[in-house]
Amino acid sequence: MTPSLLATSALVTGGSRGIGAAIAVELARGGIDIALVGRDTAALDRSADAVRELGRKAVAIAADLRDPGAAATVAARAVDAFGGIDILINSAGATKRDAFLALDDADWADGFDGKFFAAVRLCRACWPYLKARGGRIVNIAGVGGHTPAKDFAIGGSVNAALIHFGKALADLGRDDGVRVNTVNPGYIETERLTRKLDAVAADRQTTRDAVGAELLASIGVRRFGKPEEVARLVGFLVSADADFVDGSSIDIDGGWRRST
Repeated sequence: MTPSLLATSALVTGGSRGIGAAIAVELARGGIDIALVGRDTAALDRSADAVRELGRKAVAIAADLRDPGAAATVAARAVDAFGGIDILINSAGATKRDAFLALDDADWADGFDGKFFAAVRLCRACWPYLKARGGRIVNIAGVGGHTPAKDFAIGGSVNAALIHFGKALADLGRDDGVRVNTVNPGYIETERLTRKLDAVAADRQTTRDAVGAELLASIGVRRFGKPEEVARLVGFLVSADADFVDGSSIDIDGGWRRST
């Protein structure tokens, strides 16, 4: 059964591809108009067209959310387009994966600026509009926030910070009528994962499928997830059916993280 989406508009960052694009389509299927944010203009336009094909309005906003002033501009454009914001999905941001000693201060700053501070700034910029409409926020962090790894120090730290931030913001949201939840994907079939598998395969002179099978075996998961599966979870969390889900951090990782 499709969850009941009572909202009319959503702002989705990272909406040009992968999880963000899938979320935009899922919300559009539920009758939501979408403001999509990303840096790749051509990919962003394709995502906007996918929303329009479902009969919903879409506005593509090209922006680099690492810029401290971008969040206010993005929020203002979404409000101009739709008259307000009911839903904010923070799905933007990728972090550099490498050995700790190979990462410099600029790598760390870029990782936090592109994902953590982008989400913080957008939540701040959108909060008055979300408060006015009893809105919802879903932050896309990652299961790496629970599973420290020597080659994912930046990403794990950023995700852990975003998980904590979501819970803190939910505490404020209970006063202001805004529900805030966090979703933590594991390995999802996106372009980013494909590039990672291809790079390892080239280094080892083997195939992508072989590297993927080895990775799945190492974490005890039978397959990679799909962006649409994450999107359906997000669609539920922003719906009226999830009214009692607030301040939660939910893993969608195929059973990778088994600790309580």
